[in-house]
Amino acid sequence: MLEDRVLIWKFKCGSGDALRRIYQKYKKDLLRLATVLLNDVGDAEDIVHDVFVSFAQSAETLKLSGNLKSYLLTCVANRARNKNRANQHRQTVALDEAEPVLSHSKTPEQWLICSEELSKWSDTMARLPYEQREVVILHLRAGMKFREIAKLQDISINTVKGRYRYGLDKLRSILNGEVEK
Repeated sequence: MLEDRVLIWKFKCGSGDALRRIYQKYKKDLLRLATVLLNDVGDAEDIVHDVFVSFAQSAETLKLSGNLKSYLLTCVANRARNKNRANQHRQTVALDEAEPVLSHSKTPEQWLICSEELSKWSDTMARLPYEQREVVILHLRAGMKFREIAKLQDISINTVKGRYRYGLDKLRSILNGEVEK
């Protein structure tokens, strides 16, 4: 995007305002991705913060050849993967914490239904193997193409497609009650 290129240019010239605008523009998407990958809001906030601190410190050496959003999403996904490897324990977080997009005009009954649906979705996503969950989220939520995910994960595009397909199949099975808990 032209706006991103201008922001990056200003950022490289030392503009704090450009960094603030980049942060405001992508913070929600990055936090949402990190929260779903990590299943922990606090860890997700730490990851996004760390990514932006590193990004801010890289102003002089930054050589961005592609899309800024994809670059930042890749940074978040890599740090989330490293964090998951380090922790090896997974906690389920409600998606309503990861994505506070529910309307404030809902009735209590509607809130209850939405809350139950989000909880079920969160539990279902947490049951996917991490590799499949990451591919599904990067493709569906972050809008990354399979070749971008393959490059990010340093695997073949066919492996990415397979993980995506198996992830969707398992999601369908879980949601249809075919997989035992």
